[in-house]
Amino acid sequence: MRRTLPSLTALQCFETSARHLNFTRAAGELNLTQSAVSRQVRNLEERVGVDLFVRNKKNLALTDPGKVYAREVAGILERLESETLQLMAAQQSDTVLNLGTYPTFGSRCLIPMLQDFTTAHPDIQLDLVTGTEPFDLLGQGLDVAIQYGEGDWPGVTAHRITGEKNIVVCSPDLISAGSELPPSAIKKFTLLRLRSRLNAWRSWLRSKGFRETISISGPCFQDFGMIIRAAQTGLGLAVLPTLYVGDELAAGRLVAPFGDAVDSENAYYLVHLPTAVKAKKITAFRDWLLHNARSLG
Repeated sequence: MRRTLPSLTALQCFETSARHLNFTRAAGELNLTQSAVSRQVRNLEERVGVDLFVRNKKNLALTDPGKVYAREVAGILERLESETLQLMAAQQSDTVLNLGTYPTFGSRCLIPMLQDFTTAHPDIQLDLVTGTEPFDLLGQGLDVAIQYGEGDWPGVTAHRITGEKNIVVCSPDLISAGSELPPSAIKKFTLLRLRSRLNAWRSWLRSKGFRETISISGPCFQDFGMIIRAAQTGLGLAVLPTLYVGDELAAGRLVAPFGDAVDSENAYYLVHLPTAVKAKKITAFRDWLLHNARSLG
């Protein structure tokens, strides 16, 4: 039976125009000309026999039937995209593993170990994607990802890789050599902050048994690379994972004037969709990473 359906191009042009209420902006999103988008929408209206837009000289508005249709078409296109991504992921060759990771965890923890993985699995190609926000496996087309938290993300299987210890560090130029300071001494320094971990200072103070309420303010940074560099240049103190500053501490580029590191409440996890265990490339990487993660602690 032949279906009575408009073209996918016409539906995309309509849905995008309905979101923007502007043919020119819709054309920019779809990489088409304004006249092509307008023509596709007009063809759709003629096909269904209903005016979907009210066209004025200065603006575009949906008619009542257009509002209903736009809502339904948007849902259908979203479901179609989701099903397509799932199909692509399911049929993707077992030779490419798409991995999401935080930039600093990737550069300082994963990459130094990856030669071992590629030697053991020369048939698997790694494609790394970095980001500072939690990863959407399905939406971003990822097979696995590194996440930081409590391990309770919905809809995924999480494997604990390693815990985290946090330590206060600074440039050796900020303190006298060999000094170990009490937690209350942080009030004398500029406190560097990380945007994704704004509670890091208060957590560290609690772990040190410091209960006094103090103001936590100072320069705020987007990623670990920037805040580590800021601490090295003497801009202030920073609470950082030992995973990320071990080399700097060993080389003396950073010092830890407040003593030993404290345990974090969170940890790093490898996550994947529950059905992903059917893929050889995912089980191979999972088993390899969990075995080698012992060296990260």
